[in-house]
Amino acid sequence: MELKRTFKRLKKDVFAVISLTYIVIVCSIAVFAYQIVPDKTANANQMHLSIHSQPPGFSCKVLIIPGQIINEENFFRGKINSSEEIPIQQIIWKKNSLFLKRYGNATNYLEEVSYDIFPKELTRKEIEKNYLKDKFFLLGTDKYGRDLFSRLIIGSRISISIGFVAVIISVILGLFFGMLAGFYGGWIDRLIIWLINVVWSIPTLLMVIAITLALGRGFWQVFVAVGLTMWVEVARLTRGLVKTVKEETFIKAGKVLGFSKGRLILNHILPITVAPLIVISTSNFASAILMESGLSFLGIGAQPPIPSWGSMVKDHFRYLLLGKPYLTLVPGIAIMSLVLSFMILGNSMRDALDVRN
Repeated sequence: MELKRTFKRLKKDVFAVISLTYIVIVCSIAVFAYQIVPDKTANANQMHLSIHSQPPGFSCKVLIIPGQIINEENFFRGKINSSEEIPIQQIIWKKNSLFLKRYGNATNYLEEVSYDIFPKELTRKEIEKNYLKDKFFLLGTDKYGRDLFSRLIIGSRISISIGFVAVIISVILGLFFGMLAGFYGGWIDRLIIWLINVVWSIPTLLMVIAITLALGRGFWQVFVAVGLTMWVEVARLTRGLVKTVKEETFIKAGKVLGFSKGRLILNHILPITVAPLIVISTSNFASAILMESGLSFLGIGAQPPIPSWGSMVKDHFRYLLLGKPYLTLVPGIAIMSLVLSFMILGNSMRDALDVRN
């Protein structure tokens, strides 16, 4: 019943519904990223240097030169593609070969390509149908000529993943230390509080950088590093709740009846901490996304060619002054909108779960 009342209160908040819907959409996009993006290569890393930094809505013809390796496609990791893609401005078909003018070539030079590089027994029309494509770039291309829209979609995986991993690590560690400190008290409480104060006194970003450098730069190292710095908030909250709840009459009655400490913690104290933990987890989710973006901007986060919204901002922030600000603003707006959605949802859930309402 309490859960139903919470959902009813939450549905009355328009901004909370919009934020939750947006978060669900972003999560769905992250899962099915390679089924959505035009560039299905691993990490959407197909480069076309001749068409770098093109504006949104840009399109051109691309000639695909088949490679020797058979293409392999994976649902979560994209396609291993050995083919070469050549953006072209002009193409002339001859009997045994074709002549093309590469995109961006200011001269009249035409490059000859023999039909022998294509699978045998293909007619000109079949080659034209299978290997000459019109490519459309919804958000334009980045400074390496990669599809900005594809990189943005694949990059959402980093932000969503680090949020989940960091929240899971912080909740597990925070609950463990918070329960120990709050329930047992004494020297255990003093020791854990000392540890919390030590971790709390160190700037979060500096600690994450130190842990990342200790574990090594990479994808999972950043996830673990961010999670290891966010548990103190959960631990402090849990400790305070447990110290309050364990003095309640029903807990004392359980002790008199001979209930074990584990039963009291799991069945009677832990459920009371769920609502506050949900609220703080949404806040930690937003903080983790911001922290990962900052680390990627500094070059410590996800390493190239893995796309990350923070690294996309880093690669193109100079373009703010070069007349192409969208290269930085697009990933920046993506970060801002996702963080804002989690913060709004967290505030709304706090109000919805407040029994005084």
